[in-house]
Amino acid sequence: MEELKYLDLHGNRVAYLDEGHGDVILLLHGMAGSSQTWRSVLRPLSSKFRVIAPDLPGHGHSDKPRSDYSLGAFAVFLRDLLDELGVTHATVVGQSLGGGIAMQFVYQHPDYCQRLVLMSSGGLGPDVGWTLRLLSAPGAELIMPIIAPPPVVAAGERVRSWFGKLGVSSPRGAEIWNAYSSFADAQSRQAFLRTLRSVVDYRGQAVSALNRLNVADVPVMVIWGDQDAIIPVEHAYAAHEARPDVRLEVLPGVGHFPQVERPTDVVDLINDFIGGTKAAEIEQPATQA
Repeated sequence: MEELKYLDLHGNRVAYLDEGHGDVILLLHGMAGSSQTWRSVLRPLSSKFRVIAPDLPGHGHSDKPRSDYSLGAFAVFLRDLLDELGVTHATVVGQSLGGGIAMQFVYQHPDYCQRLVLMSSGGLGPDVGWTLRLLSAPGAELIMPIIAPPPVVAAGERVRSWFGKLGVSSPRGAEIWNAYSSFADAQSRQAFLRTLRSVVDYRGQAVSALNRLNVADVPVMVIWGDQDAIIPVEHAYAAHEARPDVRLEVLPGVGHFPQVERPTDVVDLINDFIGGTKAAEIEQPATQA
């Protein structure tokens, strides 16, 4: 497993993976996820590129401050992180919440983004699974410690490990379990709820970024599973309708996590997309005499 690295950013610890050399790919995970969601694609991608995958604030091993978890705040975080790492431009890949953050990042800081890949992305329509709608409601913070108490999570980890050794656990199920198990930690729960409520309410997704696709002057590819039960594949078709030059790839039999359910296909698609598209022109700041 790749080793996490750490840096201090504005007084908060940020955990991230940074592997390989060359042009940069920035990987953004989904809600209640972490950089580990990219574990199956990071190494093959890093054979050709420098791949950076942060634990977003409030997630994974990064700090979880009582702070702003809006899409705009995440976009500013990414700009500052890339500056700290000496990265001036990247192909940005976002899955689920990470897709919504990626679109906001391209909108706020277009000079950093060469290409955009949206995978099972938020922000392309109102529909979202009922679990997230219910957790966005007032009072969810009272029931989450009950539905994910530490003893149950610890026991579940042992059961999941046992089933994994028998070869009967699924990559999709493992990702869902990883998200659920994070709720056993109080700071993670609070950060999750702040993040969720910034983009979802009882009616569904409260933020639409479809207009960001038309503003973003970058090549775009959309990857989706046709069995996604969290954000429906219809949102992928809506993105293609909003911007017909978007490359659309729908993977049969795949749910919400293409990067773990079909990692080889995802790696091949990203490699082909980068190799077959011209990077957006990045305006470099004028140098002073």
